[in-house]
Amino acid sequence: MIDDPVATAGLVAREVRTGSRDGAPTRIAIARRTYRTDQADLWSAITDAERIPRWFLPISGELEIGGRYQLEGNAGGVVERCDEPESFAVTWEYGGQVSWLEVRLTEADDGTTLELLHEAHVPPEMWDQFGPGAVGVGWDLGLMGLGLHVDSGAPVDREAGLAFPTTPAGVAFVQEAAAGWADAAIGDGDDPTAAHAAAERTVAFYTGAE
Repeated sequence: MIDDPVATAGLVAREVRTGSRDGAPTRIAIARRTYRTDQADLWSAITDAERIPRWFLPISGELEIGGRYQLEGNAGGVVERCDEPESFAVTWEYGGQVSWLEVRLTEADDGTTLELLHEAHVPPEMWDQFGPGAVGVGWDLGLMGLGLHVDSGAPVDREAGLAFPTTPAGVAFVQEAAAGWADAAIGDGDDPTAAHAAAERTVAFYTGAE
């Protein structure tokens, strides 16, 4: 799918922040990547129900404020805010848990920068086990698919995408992404040894090496 997995993973800038919602602590995983297209096209790619499946997952529901959406085999939620073509916010509901997703687009010299913020109440034992890579690596893979679609205009092969993390290139990509999320967690105050151990477990989870 990609010629240089390490370089592709390096296109994403990662950050972790500590926050709070409803009086309870949260962790926020933030990913930023610049795409070689204009803001209108990138907005279409991430909000048009016909284009989203070309790089991510089939989606159903009402993609409007207050509407509910559902990604096939994955999360669903409510569209809380939409400011076209700059940003939107949705709840991210999966496995009985609710978290919050915000996506922002800004013009850049060489295209359009996408910033994704995923905020969640994370049980300490889950964070200790996997760190931010549990959700972050998944978004890295999604942002890679978005890049392939934007660059080519063609749909990403879904079966190849699902199998990618188990290929040699995919393993290299996941390792680089997980290490980046570990560094981001350390930047937010996590213990370096624990963060890198969590990254190794994340790699094993995504690549099937457990």
